[in-house]
This record gives sequence, structure tokens and C-alpha cells, in this order.
Amino acid sequence: MSGRTDPAGAASTAVVIVNWERADLTIRAARAVLDDPSSAAQVVVVDNGSSDDSVRALCAALTDATVVERADNGGFAAGANTGIRASDAEVVVLLNNDAAPAPGFVAALRDHLAHAGPEVAAVTGRIVLAGRWTRLPAGSRPAPDQRTLRDHAGRSWTPSPDGDVRLNSTGVLVDRDGNGADRDWFAPADHAADVDVFGFSGGASALRRVALDDVGLLDESLFMYYEDTEYAWRLRRRGWRVEHAADAVVEHDHSASSGVQSDLFVFRNARNRVLVALWHAPWPTVLRAVARTLVRGLRGLASTADRREARLVLAALADVAGHLPRHLAHRLAEDRRASVPRRAVDPGA
Repeated sequence: MSGRTDPAGAASTAVVIVNWERADLTIRAARAVLDDPSSAAQVVVVDNGSSDDSVRALCAALTDATVVERADNGGFAAGANTGIRASDAEVVVLLNNDAAPAPGFVAALRDHLAHAGPEVAAVTGRIVLAGRWTRLPAGSRPAPDQRTLRDHAGRSWTPSPDGDVRLNSTGVLVDRDGNGADRDWFAPADHAADVDVFGFSGGASALRRVALDDVGLLDESLFMYYEDTEYAWRLRRRGWRVEHAADAVVEHDHSASSGVQSDLFVFRNARNRVLVALWHAPWPTVLRAVARTLVRGLRGLASTADRREARLVLAALADVAGHLPRHLAHRLAEDRRASVPRRAVDPGA
């Protein structure tokens, strides 16, 4: 653990950060943990097959961390799993490389788990959007080069020095259509969130080793997006719970590593949303997830502006349909492993 010792009586802790060709972000995130005495954690940085000089830069800047080099980019889940396997710590913290943890972040997650009931498998932190944000007037059109994000109500927000600090996530929710979403997305930064939450954010959370041993690792076939939501389904169907720690804070530069609305995002997000519902949700939720995706794709084909996205969404649905027997077998296997019925877990049931 590079000379670091755990506080007396505290669970041993490892922080896993996955890098892919953004060593600058990863070094910043890792250094924030390493330079915080309260962290008392091993830091494991996994390079996910970068083709640039990331490994050299990481090794040079993070001599007090463990740097693991993968030969290929297997996606976030594969990188995270590599880091989890590289340590035997009792608590594993997952931290996005584009997140800046506040002092005490790791300690707050670890302390919350220490005082939570034994059925709590994971604790998700409080993720704050980087910068300040102002809501655009209804009906206004942003400039072509203006960065915008939309809240759950479809309202557009843009960075502004005179704006407010807003939340990115206090955990993950799943709606009746099987759609996973950040809880409290764009809520005021001082919003008080419930402790209990359906799932954790894979970008700022802690998991007990005993839960990982019971449920297994992240599903690498998802590559990226929905890995944490899928894992939350598995946890809950095995009788585990997830909680939110409001004092475990990170600032997140939203999608600085992968890009919002890239082809990769649109395809993987649509595909994995349907897949996770198919694997875990009751059939009514699965049917709503498929119908929602199909309607979105067909409507988009009628609009020149939305046609590219629509084709990606329909391709995602076709990908799921093309491997349906395998996915149905996966669904049956999950039933055999589970101890809690699907309907008892499904928030939309």
C-alpha cells in the first residue's frame, strides 16, 4: 500500500481509477486521493489499453500508486474489474478519472459503510457538476458552439459564471420503462437526498468486498454505460441494499472522458438499457423498455436532425434481438442465482 496505513479499526480500502488516453485527468483524480491523509487507501490505476503515452505518464506521476496496464480496452467494467482483482482490500472505491474528490471523500464512504447495516453492500457519493449552470429560457436555441445539458424535465442548461452549482447524482434510479438515471440530476447543490437509493454511481462509490464476493464483478459485456445499474439489480436480487453518503463529495466534469451524444454513447446507452431490463426486470418493464426504444428510433427517422441518432438506437435494438436466445439464457441464470423476486426489486412494478 505504498507505506499507507489504515486508521485504527478502519477497513482496508483501495481506490480504483480507470484511464483511457486521458492521463492528465487520471493523475489529477489519483493525486487528490493520494495527497489526502484521511484517505488512507491504496490507489490502483488501470490503463485500459491506451495507444498514447498514458502508461509512462501515469508511472512517472504516480509512484505512490499501483499502475496496472491492460493490453486492450475492454471498457469501463473490464478496467474496473482489473483494479478490483489487483487488491484484496475490504472496501473498494470506484472513482471516475474525470472526477475531483473533495478532501475526506474516501473516508466518508468508508465511515458510512462502517456504521451501516450489514445488508448495505454499497455507498454512493454526492456528485456535483463542475462549474456553474444557468437554465436557458424556454423555446430559446443555443448557439451552435454552446455547451448544453438537459435535466430530467427536458430543460436546457448552459455553463455560466453567474449560474448556480448543480448536482450530477446522488445515486441511480430506475423508472417503470427500465430507464436508469442519475437521481437529483440538476437539483440544487444543497438538496437533501434520501439515504436509501436503488443503485450506486460507478463514478463515486464504495463497495464491500463481501458483496463483491457474493454477487461477482461488473458485467464486462456491457463495455460501458449501465454497468452500475446492472450491478445494483444483482445486488438487490441477492438481498443487498445501497445507501447515499451526502458528505462523500466529488466534482465531476460530465463526460469529459467519453463525450455526451457521441455515437458510442447513443448506441451503448440504448442497447444496455434494453439489455439490463431484459436480464433483470419483470416482463411488463421489459416490454415498455423495448417499445420506448423502438418508438424513439422510428420517430427520429422522420427528422433530418435526429436521423443519425435514430439509426444508432434502432441498431442497438437490432443487436439485442440478434442475440436474444443468449440474453434469455442470461435471464434464467439470474433467476437461479437470485433470492429476491424481480417484482419485489423493480421500482416500476
